[in-house]
Amino acid sequence: MGLGAEAALGDSIVTTKLDHAINWGRSYSLWPMVFGTACCGIEFMSVAGAKYDLSRFGAEVVRFSPRQADLLIVAGTISYKQAPILKKIYEQMCEPKWVISMGACACSGGFYDNYTTLQGIDQIIPVDEYVAGCPPRPEAVLDAIMRIQEKANDESIIKDRVKDYKGFLDA
Repeated sequence: MGLGAEAALGDSIVTTKLDHAINWGRSYSLWPMVFGTACCGIEFMSVAGAKYDLSRFGAEVVRFSPRQADLLIVAGTISYKQAPILKKIYEQMCEPKWVISMGACACSGGFYDNYTTLQGIDQIIPVDEYVAGCPPRPEAVLDAIMRIQEKANDESIIKDRVKDYKGFLDA
């Protein structure tokens, strides 16, 4: 026997916290934007295809506008010339926003240890999940998306997620 509204109305009402209801909706309706610059972008295409079926996780609405996306997937090599563009795209995304760094080049510069290649996108934007590999397996990308869903379920709608982050492009 329940207390309060459940006792009076039976099974026709459900009570929950506002955080739980909003986070449930957020976690199962991720809208990714793919910043694909190299071979990892092609690997992401296989994740969105029929065999791996990204839509099972509620992330099939791939957006190409940062204002309509809340999950940024950086797939491929990022040069220092692209770094300000990537930062601007990240800043234009709506809150809350999450970032997946996909592949060895986006995570650590890969085998490009030179003066033009950014040695990890975490130098300019905060990263929530890293997907290793060159190229990474589609299963690893799906695993990162499931971990983002878990993070979205456990957050508060009041708390600012990354207020203390400072990248090298920040003043």
